[in-house]
Amino acid sequence: MPTQPERRSRKDAARNQEALLAAADALFAGSESPEDLTMADVAAAAGVGKGTLFRAFGDRAGLLRALYAARLEPLREAVEAGPAPLGPTAPPRERVPALLDALLCFKLDNRALALALEETGSGSPYRAGHYDYWHGLLRSTLERDPDATDADFTAHALLAATRADLVERLTGREGVPRERLRAQLARFAQRVVDPRPER
Repeated sequence: MPTQPERRSRKDAARNQEALLAAADALFAGSESPEDLTMADVAAAAGVGKGTLFRAFGDRAGLLRALYAARLEPLREAVEAGPAPLGPTAPPRERVPALLDALLCFKLDNRALALALEETGSGSPYRAGHYDYWHGLLRSTLERDPDATDADFTAHALLAATRADLVERLTGREGVPRERLRAQLARFAQRVVDPRPER
């Protein structure tokens, strides 16, 4: 059984972690160049030493993953236990476009963080921790459709349309409005999951 000093130490660590995540969240939200934010910046904003930050998250990539996971948690809850069209009871041809739309909206709302996190994997989103989660979710959903083929590859191809660097290019450099981008992705996803010609 933990001693009183151990319990106090755990509470302090949890409080520090919350403060660090809140500081990182505020810094990323307000920064025009999030790639320039350092661990020292986050520690200073949270009012703790750099050592505390490194003990809590290991490195910058660990901090980004933790912050991304914290922001993503409400969406994960909706996906894992919520109603249709996001929840697990929705038919695959309804759920897959809804999942992609939700992921796109999340990346649009968290552009700097999503881009920074995907770039931590040597510029590859496939090495970012959340990628396997979304790929597995899409693959398992596609596998429930009796007409679906090659669910594993299809899930990869669909996720490619939500890459953070692609979203950044389309919305930033090319100026595609949010609702237009959502509509384009919805049409693309629908053609993939239900390729029958429209009547």
